[in-house]
Formats: sequence, structure tokens, C-alpha cells
Amino acid sequence: MKKELIENLKKLREKARAGGGEEKLAARRDKGLMTARDRIEGLVAAGSFMEFGMHVKHHCRDFGMDGKELACDGVVTGVGNVDGRPVAVFSQDFTVQGGTIGHAHAQKIAHLQEYALTNGIPLIGINDAGGARIQEGEMALKGFGDIFYRNVQSSGVVPQISIIAGPCAGGAAYSPALTDFIIMKQSNAQMFITGPEVIRAVTGESCTMDEIGSAAAHASISGNVHFVAEDDAHALQIARRLLSYLPSNNMQNPPHRPTAIVNVQDDPDMAKLVPDDAKVPLDMAKVIDRLFDENTFFEVMKDFAKNAIIGFARMQGIVCGIVANQPMQKAGVLDIDASDKCARFIRFCNAFNIPLVTLVDVPGFLPGKFQEKAGIIRHGAKMIHAYSASTVPKITLILRKAYGGAYIAMCSKSLGADVVYAWPTAEIAVMGPDGAANIVFKKDIVAHAEKARNEAIENGKSPDEADRVARNAADECKKAHADEYAAQFATPYRAAANGIIDDVIDPGKSRALISMALRNTMNKRGTRPPKKHGNMPL
Repeated sequence: MKKELIENLKKLREKARAGGGEEKLAARRDKGLMTARDRIEGLVAAGSFMEFGMHVKHHCRDFGMDGKELACDGVVTGVGNVDGRPVAVFSQDFTVQGGTIGHAHAQKIAHLQEYALTNGIPLIGINDAGGARIQEGEMALKGFGDIFYRNVQSSGVVPQISIIAGPCAGGAAYSPALTDFIIMKQSNAQMFITGPEVIRAVTGESCTMDEIGSAAAHASISGNVHFVAEDDAHALQIARRLLSYLPSNNMQNPPHRPTAIVNVQDDPDMAKLVPDDAKVPLDMAKVIDRLFDENTFFEVMKDFAKNAIIGFARMQGIVCGIVANQPMQKAGVLDIDASDKCARFIRFCNAFNIPLVTLVDVPGFLPGKFQEKAGIIRHGAKMIHAYSASTVPKITLILRKAYGGAYIAMCSKSLGADVVYAWPTAEIAVMGPDGAANIVFKKDIVAHAEKARNEAIENGKSPDEADRVARNAADECKKAHADEYAAQFATPYRAAANGIIDDVIDPGKSRALISMALRNTMNKRGTRPPKKHGNMPL
């Protein structure tokens, strides 16, 4: 082969690798930002990246684009090795036309999506783009549609992870929203459909970019973001850790590393986490840290709907998805946001064969005018649908309160839980004793109050004093009936007698028993009636 051909190839490759030029690359690095290729190199093993489409060019001739060269058309795509397995990666290059998405740019991503889907490997998209390339008009929009379609085709087949490492504007934000997890940098990154200026022009509302497009807003208010990263390097670290819990595709099991022998040693200190007073909230985070393998809990969406906890962990080496109430926040109730958060996570775990461990301490669904008008019925039903449709191993542990519909929604036996354990502190009932007493014994409470008031009047008490006596009598009567109700229902033994829990266990045995339950259900094969899909109450 002629030497000049090789030299020409080297020059073309160097030019493509330079993106928008060495000055722009250096300027980014001076700001503490990684370039598109820096991000890929920071994610995959050295020397393992196999690039696709380095020489792809755009075909736009309008608005000054004729003859304009755009290195790699603003996106680097290919496959690299992450912790011993192939992962498809694309990284948008903001130094090239602001990373805007034209038709050729989109086709490179779409080709990578098809490659990942065909070969059953995860896909990570590093987003840093100013939205659609306006000069390309409808062809840019077609490119978006091609990407969205493949996002959906890949959903539930291969894990899809999005990193928001810069601007992600307009239609570009919908592709990350269609993926399984979004990691967003806490600074130098924005995600929005319409910016502050457009909002002001159309609606007259004034807002800042931080209010609508920052990582803080999306992680805590909108619920669009699952993880917040300090910088580029931290975002890549989160992506690698997330992959460590996931299979490459839906036909594989998660990367379990089961211990050779199940450790059945008791943990007597587990019981110490339960407050003596039933009205004092239990900290579920401490239970999780003690129950699962040390330093393996990886919380998802920790800043959104804090009354629920979701995340991944290992139980004596077995990968688990955890769904739990957090009584330290809103008493652990299920509300609209918590229901959405849990339901989507449950469906993800089911799609990728990840066993579910559910930890229950729930007083019910959150009451209130806003919740009812905003659709708590519909949102709460999402959890019921998600658990009922799941065929992975499902292990449930009831720690304390398990009231009403929220108890059912937290993977009760009725929704297909394979094993349900309860601590002696568990209370399984339609509602709490106080609320039940007000309904079941209402006539008796009213009669006691009226009798006490009449007696007070007969004894010469003033009307105000008589009312106070009546209230005290009502409270005493209600307490007696609440104690009566609690004696029957505020224990796990009635539920155990009726077979809706499998065993009442010593808290110290929780880790050993859940470990055994997981091992015993690893070969579970569940089926559902043939259908395209269910109609989830979205």
C-alpha cells in the first residue's frame, strides 16, 4: 500500500479527533470540563473503544452549511469495554456546531442503538447538545424521531443510561427521558423543553434556568433525574457503578456473586433499630444498611419523594432491587410522587430479572385535597399494576405499620409476593387503631360523651365545663376501643393465622431468612396471559 494513503488516513483521523479544533478543546479543559472523547476515555477501558462513523458528513446545503465541515458531525459513537463487558457509547461534541443534532448526527446514534439492541449490550448516551440543528429543518426532526423510536424498541431489552453533561434542550431532552436512568451534572448542565425567554414570551411567566433546568430542580421536584453528579468524572463513576448491578440484556441474569454458603448468623442489634414507642418513626435507611451487604446499597432518586426509598444492593452477593417506605419522611406514606418513583423502578427490575425486596412500614396513602384532585388513585394503582405484573422473585418484609390499600400496594401476598415475613412489631389492618375506633365504635363513643355531659349538667357544671367532661369521656372511650382493636389487629399473628404472611420472625434473623428466600426463588419462572402488554394507569 502506498505510504501517502496511510499518511492521509492519519491526517483525516487526527482532524476528526480534534472536533471543533484544539483551541476549543483546550478552552473546555481549562474550565474543568471534559471533551466528548475525554468522557469516553474516562468511561471505557484504555484501548478498547471501537469507533463507528468517524468520517460521516452532513448533507445540508442551506443557511451557510454548504461546504462546512463538522468533525464526526458532532457526535462520537462506538463500543468500549466497561468492567469486562462491551457497552455502546455515544458522546456529543459541543465544540462542533454546539453539538446540535442534524440528520447524519442522529443516524449515527440510531445505528449505535440498533447495534446495542441486536448484540444485547447496554447503551450509554452522553448528552451535550444545543438541540436540533435549525439549518436542517425537518430532517433534524426526523433524526429525533428515529432516535426516540429506537429508545422505545430497546426499552426493557438492554439497559439505557443517559448522562446530561451539558445543555440538553428541546426535543433532545425526550431521548434521555425514554431511557432507564438519567445522571446529570450539578453544574454546567441544563435540561429543558423551553427556556426562560420562551416561557416569558409565551406565558408571561418569569423564571430562571436553575428553576426549570438544573440538576437540583430535576432531582428533587420534577423527578426526571435519578442521580446528580459533581462533575464529568463523577458522572462516569456513577454510570460504571450502576452497570455493576445490571445484566447486559433482558435474557441474562444480573451479575450475581453469591457467597458459597448462606450466612445464617443472627444479628441481635437489628431489633435495636425499632423504637420502643410505636409513634416514633423508624429510620429505614439504617435497616437497609444493616440488612444488606456492607457498602453495596446504591440509592436511586434519593432527592425525590423521600418518603420512599429505592435502589440496588447485594444480599450475600445476590443483586436485589429494594423498595421501601421511609417513616422519617411524611411518616412513610405513599403519595403521588412516591408511587410513580416506586412503580417505574419495580418495572425496571422486572424487565431485567432483578429480584425485588420490599420493606414495609406504611400508614397508608397520603390523604388530602391536592392528592385526590391530582390523581392519587391513578398513581397509586401504578404500584399495584407494577408488582402484579412482575414475575421476578419478590420477597416482602413487614416491619411495623401495614395499613389499608398501601399495605396491598407494597407487594403483599395478594400481589404475588413469593415470601412475606413480618416482625413481631408488624400491624396489618385496614387502618390504625385510632382511626378504626372512630368508625367502628362511633355510636358508643358518642353515647359515652353524651351521658357524661348530661351527668355534668345534672351536677351543676357550666355548659363549657360539661363540654370538657364530654370530650374527656369520648377520648377515654375511644382509647379503650382502640386498645381493643389493636389487640386483635395491631399484631402480625392474625395475618399469619390467615396465611397472608408466611412467618413472624425475630428481626435478628431477617438477613439470613431473606438470603435463603432469594436463593430458593432464583430459578422462579413466572408466566402471564399472552398479550401485547397491559394497560398501566399512566
